[in-house]
Amino acid sequence: MLTDKTILITGGTGSLGKVLTRRLLSGEMGTPKKIIIFSRDEAKQHEMRVDYHNLRSPTDEVIYNNFKQLLEFRIGDVRDYWSISTVLRGVDVVFNAAALKQVPSCEYFPYEAVKTNITGPENIIRAIRENSLPVDTVVGISTDKACKPVNVMGMTKALQERIFIRANVDCPRTRFICVRYGNVLASRGSVIPLFHEQIRSGGPVTITTTDMTRFLLSLDQAVDTIFAALRYANAGETYIPRVPSAKVIDIAKILIGNRPIKTIITGIRPGEKIHEILISEEEAHRAIERDPYYVILPILPELCTPEKQEKYLGHEFSSADNLMSTNKLAETLKAYKLMADDTIKIDGELLR
Repeated sequence: MLTDKTILITGGTGSLGKVLTRRLLSGEMGTPKKIIIFSRDEAKQHEMRVDYHNLRSPTDEVIYNNFKQLLEFRIGDVRDYWSISTVLRGVDVVFNAAALKQVPSCEYFPYEAVKTNITGPENIIRAIRENSLPVDTVVGISTDKACKPVNVMGMTKALQERIFIRANVDCPRTRFICVRYGNVLASRGSVIPLFHEQIRSGGPVTITTTDMTRFLLSLDQAVDTIFAALRYANAGETYIPRVPSAKVIDIAKILIGNRPIKTIITGIRPGEKIHEILISEEEAHRAIERDPYYVILPILPELCTPEKQEKYLGHEFSSADNLMSTNKLAETLKAYKLMADDTIKIDGELLR
């Protein structure tokens, strides 16, 4: 469905952007006319461009003829209306992956999070509306932290979802949809790389609480969710992957194995949840199953379309549900090569 389409990925040099770009270049969704990587980080753009061209010792000349390439790089910022309105011209599909997403950073600089996570999406919508741009679809990339938010990052992402959903009223020719998923399996700053480092240093392994659970999701599963939403979502819908979860303490025990390493309980960190929640109790009454995903129907009645044989989820979807057995969890960690003896290569925030 993306054959001969021009695609824009805002924040395209991030972990998701890289995997999304790789999958788009594979042709599984068709052969795009152009993929535009839009971000403000010239260093990451340079690294991504060099990888794309398979160059070992590139010079600055690699930037030449950028605008003639299938994979085009544009310096810009979603916070800047003129920047985003320029890059949107001629675009058919937008994946908005630009975000401030580190929880502590957003707590210390909340208005910066507002500018990227709220003003950025509003700039995309405003550019489409005020310039009558024929953009077909905009996909907003959200997070579990937007569900029942307790921190600035989650609060701004929750508003981003509502801003995109409401945009369907103002821009009926463009379909605005969202996807929401939890922490990516073993991404930078998550527990698995931390546990690896602690184990290799001889311990102790630190755990905030023995009750903590997390969803287990790979970046490719995140992209699968994005592609499913692109194919099947109606305007205003939010797609949620149905993925398993595990206790963090079980992850630690499996990684430690027979090593003589102690574990220490440190207590919950500011803004941290014990369980990840992807669908709240309130949202559950307008959430349906569309295998293999959950779909949250839009909150605005103008956007609701009757579902055949509607059966609502009716209960919260939390990482405390459907916990993996320790045997299954061990199999999963081994399958993803995430055991303590494995070498994890983190590319920016990309794991696998």
